Formats: sequence, C-alpha cells, structure tokens
Amino acid sequence: MKIRTIFAFVLCSLCCGFTSAQTYTLEQLMDSAMHNNFAIRSAQYGIEAASQQRKEAFTKYFPNVSGTGLWFNANKGMAQTSINPSEMLPSELSSSLAPLAQLLPSEALAALADPISISMMKNGVVAGVQAVQPVFAGGQIVNGNKLAKVGEDVSRLQMQLSENEVEKTAEQYFWQLASLQEKMKTVEAAEALLNDIYKDVDVAVRAGVAMRNDLLQVQLRKNDVASQKFKIRNGLSLMRMLLSQYCGLRDTSFVILYQADAIPPLGSKQDHQLALLATAEYQLLGKQVEAANLQKKIAIGQNLPSVAVGAGLNYHNLLEKDHSFGMVFATVSVPISDWWGASHAIKRKKLEQQQAQEQLYDNAELLKIRMQSAWNNLEESYQQLQLAQLSIEQAEENLRLNRDYYNAGISKMSDLLEAQMLYQQSCDKRTDAFADYQNKLLEYRQATGQ
Repeated sequence: MKIRTIFAFVLCSLCCGFTSAQTYTLEQLMDSAMHNNFAIRSAQYGIEAASQQRKEAFTKYFPNVSGTGLWFNANKGMAQTSINPSEMLPSELSSSLAPLAQLLPSEALAALADPISISMMKNGVVAGVQAVQPVFAGGQIVNGNKLAKVGEDVSRLQMQLSENEVEKTAEQYFWQLASLQEKMKTVEAAEALLNDIYKDVDVAVRAGVAMRNDLLQVQLRKNDVASQKFKIRNGLSLMRMLLSQYCGLRDTSFVILYQADAIPPLGSKQDHQLALLATAEYQLLGKQVEAANLQKKIAIGQNLPSVAVGAGLNYHNLLEKDHSFGMVFATVSVPISDWWGASHAIKRKKLEQQQAQEQLYDNAELLKIRMQSAWNNLEESYQQLQLAQLSIEQAEENLRLNRDYYNAGISKMSDLLEAQMLYQQSCDKRTDAFADYQNKLLEYRQATGQ
C-alpha cells in the first residue's frame, strides 16, 4: 500500500539520519545506570559499612588489651605522717639505755624526744598493661555478632531493592523515550502523507475539479501536525537529558534501539506462594524478625552475670625506687538493682519481636496481593496492546478507502482528514500500549522476585 510505503520511507530516513549518533540498547542503559546511579552507590556504601560493623563485632571475641600511664608532681607528698621515736621505744629498752644516755650529747637525747615528719609520693611514674579476656557475657558477644551479620544481610537486600528501583525507573525513562521516538516517526509519516494529499488536491483545484476550501483544510491539518512535531522534538530533547543524567551518560545526542514492530508473547504467570520466598521484601521482613529475636536475647544477656579473666604487667617508682610486677586476676560482675528496669526492657523486646512476627504474616499477604495485581495489570496491558494493533489495521484500511472515495469524488475532504487523524491516533495508542506493556512486564517480574 502507498501509506505503508511512505511510512517505511520515513523510518529508513530516520535510521539513516541516526547512524552518526551513539546508540544504546535497554540492557546497555540498565548496566550504565547500575554503575553510575547515586542510589546504587549509596547502597554499596551501606553494605561496606555493615561489613565493617560485622568485623568490629568479631573483635569482641578476643582479649581487650589496654595500657595506662601516669606521671605526677604534687606540691607535697600524698602520704604524710610523723613518728615519735620516744613513744616507739619499749619501757624495758628505755631502762637498759639509761647508762648509755649519760654518754650521749644532750642534743641527741632531745632529738629522740621530738617527732619526725615523713612525706612520700610527692612525684612519680605509674604505668601498666592489662589484657582482659571475657569468659561469659550472657551471650551478648555471640548474639551481637549474629545481629551484625543480620545487618549485613539487610544491607544487601536493601541494595537489591535499590537495584530494582533503579531498573524500574531507567526502563520507564527508556520506554518514554521510545514512545516519543515512535510518535515522531508517526508524525513524520503523517507529514509525508499530508504533503502527498496536498499535492493531489492542489492539482485538482488548479484543474477546477476540487474546491479551494479542501486545500485550506489540508493546510490547517499540516499546521497541526507541524505543531505536534515541535512538541515531540522538545519532549525528546528533555527525555534524553533525563535518561542521560540518570544513567550517567556523557552526552544527550544518542538514540535507543528496540523492537516495537511485533507484539511480544505474554509472560508466564508464576506460583505466587513460591515466588514470595524469593522477593527481597519478604526476606527483609524475615530479617526483621531475626533481628528482634537477637535483640531480645542481648537484652537478657545484659542482665546476666559476666565473667572475665586477665593478666597485667605494672610499674611504679612511688617509693623512690623502680618497682615492676605482674599479676593475674578474675572478675565477676553481677547486676542486682538493674533487674528492676531490665525486666521492663526485656518485656519491651519481646513485644517488638511479636510485632515483627505479625508484620511478617500481614505483609506477606500484601505481597501476594501485589503479585496478583501486577499480573492482572499485565494481562490488561497485553489485551490493550492487541486491540491497539488491530485498530491500526482498521484505521489504515479506513484511510485507504476514504482516499479512494475522495479521489473518486464521492467523499469530502473532512472525511479524508478525519481518517488520517484516526490513523495517526491509532499509531500513537499502539506506541503507548507497547511501552505500558513493557513497564507492566517489569513490574510483575520485580513483584515476583525474578
């Protein structure tokens, strides 16, 4: 048919004009978005932070080694006392020393009667190194490591959700751009068809077999198509900029490649009960239950006795002499008064665990409902695409008949232009239906964890 020939010519012209521009497929843009989008980089930082937290928790299994050092210089000795020598001498010894006292100078005897002041530790250095190994901490270390591992798993699941969101957004932008490209092709084909009609009507008007009003109607329709073309061109420019920014591309003068000429087969429906277990949302809910259980155990462990053993090496010169020594020790800590408040904290953690468990059951049902809704939308979108394809065939035949009728003089120009507009609208509806089907297909795949 002549209409198909014109449409094919326009498509070939557009493809030839795009050969110098960079071309991208959907998969290439997806890959670029995954590597350059900020949301993905942010999720990767979250995974790395969770990994470091898990490694930090693992160090709690090993002894805690600490060193202390102190130098001081006081204005007076920290230990001060006085000694009276005469009071320290026994009475028996005093009587035996009487003959000796007669031989001593009076100054020496007076000194024995005066008290002697003693001051120690006016300055000095104290240093020590200790290693403490926890033996029993109420399960806090073990459960803390398990909780850190759960946190890392949660970060990876959140990364998967971020990837799904980026994939969804990038594909939506892709098919919006594809829709605009297809509409530009349709407008170009409509413009070429109207130019051809304009030439035929102009010849008929000059020959006196058609009214000039028919020519004016064609010109008005051409103006309307030119306006549509201008709007679509602006939309293409903005959508390329948006897709370029989202996918981290360096330029906006690119073209996307896709297959939009054939109706793809309808995707297969999954077993929603089995698919539920593969979804990141359901796994996140399970991790919340696991984390709540571990937090409850940690709360209990914080109020159990803790046992630790250790060894240390110490040094000081407090008595004006270097002195070092080693020691081993054991500590037992038993919380007593804390149990009053701790009992309420443990009950609160139990309630949070129960809440997480019920939230798992409730949201699991909502996830299955979302799967069914996504499948219904996919089926509806597929039917709309089939109807749109059928409408194109009917509108194309209607346009051919109206053009033949006008050329035969048994139809008005308004009927021909209306048929042309219906054909263009049918092509646009088919384009929108195809893009909508691709988006609905992705939504169902993501909803079922594919």
